[in-house]
Amino acid sequence: MIIESLDLKNFRNYENLSIEFDSNTNIFYGDNAQGKTNILEAIYIAATTKSHRIAKDKEVIEFGNNEAHIKLVVDKCGLKYRIDMHIKKDKAKGIAVNGVPIKKASELLGIMNVVFFSPEDLDIIKEGPVLRRRFIDMELCQLNKSYLFNLTNYNKVLNQRNKLLKELWFDEKNKDTLSVWNYQLVKYGTEVIRQREIFINELNSIIYDIHKSLSGDKEELSVKYEPSVSADSFEKTIMASLDKDIKFKSTSYGPHRDDINFLLNGIDVRKYGSQGQKRTVALSLKLSEIEFVKNTINDKPILLLDDVLSELDSTRQNLLLNSIDDVQTIITCTGIDEFVNNRFNINKIFKVVKGTVVNEN
Repeated sequence: MIIESLDLKNFRNYENLSIEFDSNTNIFYGDNAQGKTNILEAIYIAATTKSHRIAKDKEVIEFGNNEAHIKLVVDKCGLKYRIDMHIKKDKAKGIAVNGVPIKKASELLGIMNVVFFSPEDLDIIKEGPVLRRRFIDMELCQLNKSYLFNLTNYNKVLNQRNKLLKELWFDEKNKDTLSVWNYQLVKYGTEVIRQREIFINELNSIIYDIHKSLSGDKEELSVKYEPSVSADSFEKTIMASLDKDIKFKSTSYGPHRDDINFLLNGIDVRKYGSQGQKRTVALSLKLSEIEFVKNTINDKPILLLDDVLSELDSTRQNLLLNSIDDVQTIITCTGIDEFVNNRFNINKIFKVVKGTVVNEN
């Protein structure tokens, strides 16, 4: 799987941009706030329909314009796919694949698989569970349309149920309608929990060997899924917590409160691990994500590294760079540092200055 080209129009700080990528390593360098991350963001949107940075589409449109355009060509197993995306201020975005409009995000997901690695991902171990749930959802939604369907519907039902719970706190006349939302919450939520369980089990079979190698055979890493409620007991728990939910005006149990934990030699790394151990676990997690995608789609994903090398020490830089030599990689950084020139084969170098991209080799 290889991105061949990317064209942007009125996207962020790019009025017009056309890039042709190398099939191996592409580096975009320049000072901060010049537009490097905007390129990765456009690729991610083309792959998933969503930005990794913001919730509202209109925020990516260049100031003073009413719409932005992304055009990306990807080669997947010898087949070419052209993804066209029009992002509009006041309307839903329009998406076409090879000139044929699509109506649902699920029709786009899976055409191009990307693994995104940013400095924020290094905090996935020590920060709150929102980041860890986002990690699971970002990966599974790209690879599993059933998961995307169940998660999307679960979130919709959850919002409606919570809205009703707020109303019931003031007036319980519509309490009977809660059963409708309870049924759907359990229906979709149970599937989300089961699919997350499968994912974590498969991830464990990959991450163990990767982390053992990264730690010089000193540490054994396992990932533990911590659902707020099991799939089998979800319905019973929801019914038992009705009064509590009404009192607090929100849903107390469900996949929206799930978490995952990381155990090093059986010890909780979130609580007792050093900063270095937490960063190595985060790196193991991302490398495992790459392998998981490879195993699932029988192809190689595209790796997006957003200024993450500067956050790693030289040992972890080498571990990462040595692990990705067979994947098309698009890297942003503030400079072509000596460690990159000496230790890493660069196929294409682009300099980014105030929304202008120049190919330097």
